[in-house]
Amino acid sequence: MNELELKKKANDVRKGIVTAVHSAKAGHPGGSLSAADIMTYLYFEEMNIDPADPKKDDRDRFVLSKGHVAPALYSTLANRGYFPVEELETLRKLGSRLQGHPCMQETPGVDMSSGSLGQGLSAACGMALGAKLQNKDYRVYALCGDGEIQEGQIWEAAMFAGFRKLDNLCVIVDNNGLQIDGKIEDVCSPYPITDKFKAFNFNVIEIDGHDFNQIADAFKKARETKGMPTAIVAKTTKGKGVSFMENQASWHGTAPNDDQYAVAMEDLERIGKEYV
Repeated sequence: MNELELKKKANDVRKGIVTAVHSAKAGHPGGSLSAADIMTYLYFEEMNIDPADPKKDDRDRFVLSKGHVAPALYSTLANRGYFPVEELETLRKLGSRLQGHPCMQETPGVDMSSGSLGQGLSAACGMALGAKLQNKDYRVYALCGDGEIQEGQIWEAAMFAGFRKLDNLCVIVDNNGLQIDGKIEDVCSPYPITDKFKAFNFNVIEIDGHDFNQIADAFKKARETKGMPTAIVAKTTKGKGVSFMENQASWHGTAPNDDQYAVAMEDLERIGKEYV
């Protein structure tokens, strides 16, 4: 896909996010919207996957370590063809395959159940090491939140990944600067993020997480890096694409009401027309 097509697809993913959270009357739109471009590139360009065979042995793996942004993963999977887009409206409903956090037993395309913050990167390290031990070529990608990396287990996993030289592992930090209680730098600053990953023997790349050219280049460099894992620190905007949600911590875990939903969809429809 070219850049314009990726932008259009990411906008469709954002529509799905807003629709799902509105339908559920619960969920986490802010961080889901900030991660939409990264998620779109991963599933439409970067990863070796097949929606018709979600469990194929040689597929690349993805772990949503910040599991509360499940709406971003679900919308991406739906738009990629793992299940109907209409199913997004069942988010968090009884009997739905799309619960508040990803479940690998129920949802096609989900490689790891997640939700307890800080634990997903450890699972991704295990997957990457498993590939090495079995001489498999698949890569493992883990998306972490910048608030999530305040968790100590993240850095235990990072130490392990660097020590084991897991060059088939790529960590993406969605650095939107906000968490549920406000600015990450005010709650418990994880900065300097780049220097911390470098200290654990990571190849570190800083990008604008909404620029598809920078995203593409970063993943290319990650694939080419040997002997060490890669961390991509992606500067993003919380609530990206929805005017009243952008850079507002209050939209970390709040669902839009009917009027707000209408405004959000108008925003995204207007953006979408720019990509026709």
